[in-house]
Formats: sequence, C-alpha cells, structure tokens
Amino acid sequence: MGFALVQDTPSRSDRISLSDTLLAAAQNVQAVLAGRSLSDSLAATAAPLRASAQAVSFHAMRRLGTATALREILVPRKPASALLDALLKVALALLDTAVAAAGPDTVGTPGREVPVYAPHTVVDQAVRAANGQKKLRPFKGLVNGVLRRYLRERPVILAQAMRDPVAQYNHPGWWVEHLQQAYPSQWRELLAAADRPGPMALRVNTRRARADQVLDAFRAAGIQADSPMPDAIVLAEPRPVRALPGFEQGWWSVQDLSAQLAGRLLPVADGMRVLDACAAPGGKTAHLLERADIRLTALDADAERLARVGENLDRLGLRHAGVELVRADAADPGSWWDGEPFDAILADVPCTASGVVRRHPDIRWLRRETDVAHTAALQRRIVDALWKTLKPGGHLLYATCSIFPEEGERQAQVFVGRHADAVRLKAPGQILPLPGRGGDGFFYALFAKKG
Repeated sequence: MGFALVQDTPSRSDRISLSDTLLAAAQNVQAVLAGRSLSDSLAATAAPLRASAQAVSFHAMRRLGTATALREILVPRKPASALLDALLKVALALLDTAVAAAGPDTVGTPGREVPVYAPHTVVDQAVRAANGQKKLRPFKGLVNGVLRRYLRERPVILAQAMRDPVAQYNHPGWWVEHLQQAYPSQWRELLAAADRPGPMALRVNTRRARADQVLDAFRAAGIQADSPMPDAIVLAEPRPVRALPGFEQGWWSVQDLSAQLAGRLLPVADGMRVLDACAAPGGKTAHLLERADIRLTALDADAERLARVGENLDRLGLRHAGVELVRADAADPGSWWDGEPFDAILADVPCTASGVVRRHPDIRWLRRETDVAHTAALQRRIVDALWKTLKPGGHLLYATCSIFPEEGERQAQVFVGRHADAVRLKAPGQILPLPGRGGDGFFYALFAKKG
C-alpha cells in the first residue's frame, strides 16, 4: 500500500502514533479472525487512523501465517484475550519485516509497499499500545518479553516456524493444495504475487475524457502514470482518488486492468437491451454504458451495494432513462424479468475472489475449502437462469475474479454440455495475476445463443 506511517513523535498534534496504529490494526485483525471482512472493519476505524491502520492491517494479513506460527512458538497457550492475540500477531509481522529490512534508514518511507520501522520502535510502540488499552495493560510485560525474545532468537524461532507450510506460504493449506494441483509449474509464483499489492489502475470514461487528456492532467499535478492499453491508466504510486485530477468531473473510474476487459468482450451496440447481473459496485455497468447507447438493467441482491452503482453512474454522468437498477436475485428471473429477452448479458457471478487476494489479503483467511464447491453451484444456478432470458443470436459473457478452475474453465465446459444451443466463442479464459502482467486474476468465457 502507498501509505507512509508516522512514528510516535507527539510534537505535532496531527501525527498518528504507531502505538495507536498498532492497536487499530490489531482490532481489524481480530475482526477478520472472527469472520468479518477487513473492508467492513476498516470502515469502522476512526478516520484519522484509517490510512495507517489499513497499511499495517494489510501487511499483517499478508504475513498472518508466519505471524501465527511465531506467536504459537513464543506463546504456546493461546492468549485468553482475542485482542492480545491479534496485537501479538500484528507486532510480530511488523517486527519480522523490520529485522529483515535491517533498516532504520527505510523507516516510514512514503510509497513503500510494506510499512517498515526500526525493530526497537516496533517493540516500544507495541508495549505502549498494550499499556494504552485497559484490558491489555496487565499483559504489557508479556508483549515486551515476547517481542524482545524474538529479536534475540529470531533465526532459530523463524526456522522452526517455517516448517509449517501455512507459515511458509501465508495461505491456508487447502488453498496452497488447490493451486499446486491447478498450476503445478506456477503455484509458487501465484502465492508470492498475492503478497505484493496490485497497481492502482483507472478506466477512462470516454464519454467525458480521453486517456491523453487525463495523463496530461496527472503530469501537470506531478503524478506519474502511463497507459498500458486503450482507455486505461496505471499510476506509479497509489493515491487517494479524490486527490486525483478528474474525479469530480467523472473522467475516470478505478478499475483493475483485467476487470476492464469485461466491457470490451461483451458485444454491445446502440439500441440493445443489456443485462448486468450481479452489477455492484458498478464498474462494469458504467463501462457498458460508456461504450454504447443501450437500455441497461443492473441487478444486485444487496440494496446498499446497488445504491453504490447509482452513485457511481451519477458521478460519471451515465445515469439516464434507459438505465434501470433492480434489487433482485439473478438466479430467480421470475421475480424481476418482464419477459422481453436481452441482446447481451454480463454474468459477473459471485465467486471466492481468489484472483483479487493481493488487493484484499483477508480473503484467503475468510474463505473455507467448502466455499469453492458452494460458489460453483451458485454460479451454475445463476447462468442457467440467465440463459433463459437471452434472445437467440445474443451473447452472454461469464466472468469471475477467481483463479480456481472449478469457478472458471470447468464451469465453461459443463455449461456448453448443459445447453445445446450455446456456442463458445473466443475469449481470454483464465487470466493469472502473475508478476509483470498487471491485472488481477480473472476468468472470461463468451457464449452465443444459437438462433
């Protein structure tokens, strides 16, 4: 993440102490371990702390396997306090990085992917974090002793921890096994890539701007960026969206490079009736509306997320009489379909999101092995239901942000087997989030309906 953290220097009231950041990050990690998404937990974090807490929380999530193994070695009995357990894991993740970087010279460097502090600073601030919380205050000596012991005995303790595959790869064991089976020559690369934050990519709203116009505005503001493909811009360093030129004017949307392919792959033209099933938060919805003057129905089962679709369309100037937002279950057309068939359907179906782990590092710890089969079954129900609403000669684009074959290629193969009137057309298939490729993990399959 591109967040610069500030050490505990109270000379300026607008600075956030690392002890406050560690405590906030521990609360977020505790929430994830209890089954809550990191995004939801961060939204409840105090605004002044949110950026720094996000940086440390993301790092802790990416190193949680190692941090958990270290805590279990150093404190064999699980702490009675879940918050204490989380604080130890956050501090150990940060401390191990600090020692590995060997670098007070890299402390708090803006724009680094990983927050780095001098080892003694991490220990001191973790103890302060415990002392500042009533329920943790009795354990500040434990925090101090555990972290100092790790500094003294790191080589031996770390080597012991690395015997555990979960600590070594920082992914659940079942996840590692899935990738080993699916990608025997690439699984290590995929696991390593998941621990490096993805670039910040934008899609230019061609109704309001051009890529060269946006790039000129960025350069004038001292922001480094380039355009790796038409209407796409990638920033050299992540920035707050509202700090970028053109946000209020609706010049662009934040959207990963792989996700931007959806709007290009689905054939749409002026006058078509188009369905975007499972539309929230609306990035692909907007892209379809940027491409052609269509009558578009955007479905989502979550009212709050559907409202975000409307907000995004309003900012981009794309909401008009031909756009209909419908709260409904895509797998139950009887509750929302009026019987008029669609010319084109985007089925960006729910999935494990295994392809976007580098942006959402908590996903790997929230998912369970049984989720893969569960989402695959849900995907089949949705696409089978949507196929009935597509007119002969129309197109359906199946999309997931997953790298598990059960949610991608296997689904495409069995779909053609279930529907004799389906013809599979050329599409990228599985996109892997490997270093140097830029985009997240996605799968795309395009089908035409015989007519």
